[in-house]
Amino acid sequence: MEFTAEMIAGLLAGEIVGNSEASIYTVSSIEGGKEGGLAYLSNPRFEQYLYTTKCSIVLVERDFEPKQKVSATLIKVDNVNACVLRLLDMYNAMKPQKKGISKLASISEKAKIGKDCYIGDFAVIEDGAVVGDGAKIYPQCYVGDNVVIGDKTKLYAGVKIYEGCCIGANCIIHAGAVIGADGFGFAPNAEGGFDKIPQLGNVIIEDNVEIGANTCIDRAKTDSTIIRKGVKLDNLIQIGHNVVIGENTVSSSQTGIAGTSKVGANCFIAGQVGVADHVTIGNGVKIGAQSGIDKDVPDGEFRFGSPALPGINYHRSFAVFKELPDLRRRVMKLEAELAKRDE
Repeated sequence: MEFTAEMIAGLLAGEIVGNSEASIYTVSSIEGGKEGGLAYLSNPRFEQYLYTTKCSIVLVERDFEPKQKVSATLIKVDNVNACVLRLLDMYNAMKPQKKGISKLASISEKAKIGKDCYIGDFAVIEDGAVVGDGAKIYPQCYVGDNVVIGDKTKLYAGVKIYEGCCIGANCIIHAGAVIGADGFGFAPNAEGGFDKIPQLGNVIIEDNVEIGANTCIDRAKTDSTIIRKGVKLDNLIQIGHNVVIGENTVSSSQTGIAGTSKVGANCFIAGQVGVADHVTIGNGVKIGAQSGIDKDVPDGEFRFGSPALPGINYHRSFAVFKELPDLRRRVMKLEAELAKRDE
């Protein structure tokens, strides 16, 4: 697909500075651009690359004025980031869409498949499963007994949905994710081993959720593990049994949330955060990378460190911590001087 500067400016209500016939067929970063590429400048730190980029077209803010000669055609818009998102959505929508049901898919006669679905090679859909209209189930996915998949949801290759789980509409679940495996439940026995605790609940994922590759969400022991609408989970995340994650919460990679914990709405959890079991995290909480949360966190708080401290306390403590080697040397010197005086 190829677009001219004139076409793009028309779509974005932009102002062209340069060649209106300049054309692009791909998108790229401004620092690594090539001819035929569309780049954008939203952060002033990257302005230096504008003067050397080989991209054919660059989106800039409406009030931007270059300090040097620019070879690329500029399109000035009101909000660069919003315009880029709009263009990427449009480009994605124009790509060829997967359609039809493969003859190599295994679909139970007791399953219900909606209209305009795509089901790829070697996908398995078991008894009682319901797949909504326009859903896309890529090759080698497994959809267990009585699973419900909402309209326009995508399951990328190798996703596994265990029996009884419910996935909402417009969700995206990336390759290798596992939804509904047993929670980690074992009880010590008299012989010194462990008896497995049956996990009888399910997982409910509401609408507009995105789940990253190889993320695992365990089924509940009873009732449901719940991922509320709008949640975005990165790759390689572990969500334990009976966890509830509130609306529009975002978590980066390698986070682990232990069983029965509750995370509020509109939280931001950075990478490699660990949350202990039976912890309640309020709404609008932000947690820094590699933090360990072992106690409840009130609404709107910041937490850093392991075990995590309130944000300002953590920074004050860290300011002291990094001075400890020098402080130790000073104390040792003072002790040596005091010892000489006592002689």
